[in-house]
Amino acid sequence: MDGIIVVNKPKGITSRDVVNKACKLLNTKKIGHTGTLDPIATGVLVLCVGKATKLVEVLTKNDKEYIATVKLGILTDTLDTDGTIIEKKCVNLDKDKLVNVLNSFIGTYNQEVPIYSAVKINGKKLYEYARAKKEVTIPKRMVEIKKIKLIEFGNDYYKFKVTVSKGTYIRSLIKDINDKLGVIGVMSDLVRTKQGKFSINNSYTLENMENNNYNVLTITDVLKDENCVIISNTLFEKVKNGALINNEYNTSMVTFIYNDSVIAIYKIYDKDKSKLKPYKMFI
Repeated sequence: MDGIIVVNKPKGITSRDVVNKACKLLNTKKIGHTGTLDPIATGVLVLCVGKATKLVEVLTKNDKEYIATVKLGILTDTLDTDGTIIEKKCVNLDKDKLVNVLNSFIGTYNQEVPIYSAVKINGKKLYEYARAKKEVTIPKRMVEIKKIKLIEFGNDYYKFKVTVSKGTYIRSLIKDINDKLGVIGVMSDLVRTKQGKFSINNSYTLENMENNNYNVLTITDVLKDENCVIISNTLFEKVKNGALINNEYNTSMVTFIYNDSVIAIYKIYDKDKSKLKPYKMFI
């Protein structure tokens, strides 16, 4: 099987658990996903199967939309309710102030990665340092908050919807929001509702997969709107053989279609900007 399956990940298991389950159901070892969800999180997990694993790097770059719920008054080592409580404090939060602070995060900023994450430093994952209680310099990443909106507010919680760039940690965003508000709180629930063109409304549960009640998107289905060019027989021969071609498309990346199927993605050639080189081949 070659294609993409959009799974609605359940709470309480890892993204790797979902991949392992899918591997057994589909009788293949060749499955990758396009962005880890913490065990506490649910929602869109895009699985790439067979030749479609070549799309993992491409699709991971897409923006993601989340609905996050924040429990106020506690702080944990993992920045979510799955962690150990390290502080408690009464919180009195003004709704208007919260809205203003949320809006202040629209744009780019340098975000610190959570210590309980799988980011590697010197070959070890950060959470391994944390569990061993070893000091490590926590890296920061430039991320972009595209949209953010408060959707619920209560005495001890708030909920917001947010669209973010690749690499954004919602747990870290919540901590940064609360720091700016002068309160403490942690993520108590997270739903990834969209990743690129993939929506939770068109996703399938693991139970759906077990019952063979799901849809597999083809590579062409997924890429057909991504700056596509239908190519001639002559150009097909060049692309098939991985040749450099002239960049006549005024773009940094182009998807080539031949006989109604995606055959390759080409990107700009660093050594000669007038040329395009193979990036992902599907033939």
